[in-house]
Amino acid sequence: MRFLDVKTDYAFKKVFGSDQSKEVLLSFLNAVLQFPKGNTVTDLQIVDPYQMPLLKGMKETCVDVKAVLSDDSTVIVEMQVLNYEGFEKRVLYNVAKAYSTQLLSGEDYHLLNPVIALTITDFVMFPEFTKVASYFRLREKDEPVEYSRDVELVFLELPKFAKTEDELELVADKWLYFLQNAGRLDYVPATLATEASINKAFVIANEAGLTKEELEDQHRRKDFIYSQRRAMETAENRGRLEGRLEGGAALLEHLLVRRFGPLPEPFRAMLRNADEATLLLWGDRVLTAASLDEVFAK
Repeated sequence: MRFLDVKTDYAFKKVFGSDQSKEVLLSFLNAVLQFPKGNTVTDLQIVDPYQMPLLKGMKETCVDVKAVLSDDSTVIVEMQVLNYEGFEKRVLYNVAKAYSTQLLSGEDYHLLNPVIALTITDFVMFPEFTKVASYFRLREKDEPVEYSRDVELVFLELPKFAKTEDELELVADKWLYFLQNAGRLDYVPATLATEASINKAFVIANEAGLTKEELEDQHRRKDFIYSQRRAMETAENRGRLEGRLEGGAALLEHLLVRRFGPLPEPFRAMLRNADEATLLLWGDRVLTAASLDEVFAK
């Protein structure tokens, strides 16, 4: 057996947002969301994830999965692999739109129902802490007083989840393991198969259930997403290296000026074009060299 990589948008929507996904989504939301004590989602309706603009000219958006729960609150769910600039603002924009577009003209504000934005990322969003799940609500700045529970942001950061199959106990852990690993498995782990809803998720994600055209489309989408990710990571690494080189060259130039006076342009050009190993070599020499020529000698 082979399973879809549910971290890609097509597969995620198929597993959690299709016609046969109600049981799967119910189990997933009950496992990962912190509902008031003793409460669980007893029913939900999966609805069109397209978010209608409130005003003419307002930006159109679409989330991966959108559901109205049994208590009339709404959950919008996004699976995100690429950490592009402005993504955190997109999360805010989507939850604000889902909340504000509930009312028709003339309806009272008390009819507004809570909205939860559940965002699953395949990258680290909050390096400040190590926990996988984080929950944000509107609170007073200095006091532990909530303004409202109507808008909540929940983030699940998959790279922070490090449990092995043998360590899975909570249903939430099993779901996280499924999200993280389904695309590389060729069997249903026994620990996960005991959960009926997760077992059904594997059935939906089984590539054998797709047509040839659907499978080719999924593979194209997956290849595109991960090629974009590799390009972004390469650019980021290049930027970090360039930053280190620029900083190293500036520091070395400062030390050289302190020892030998203003640097002639040929030596400054050599600093600008040097690699990291060469800058380190010159940095060692500057402590004992008697002249600039000794520092920059080949």
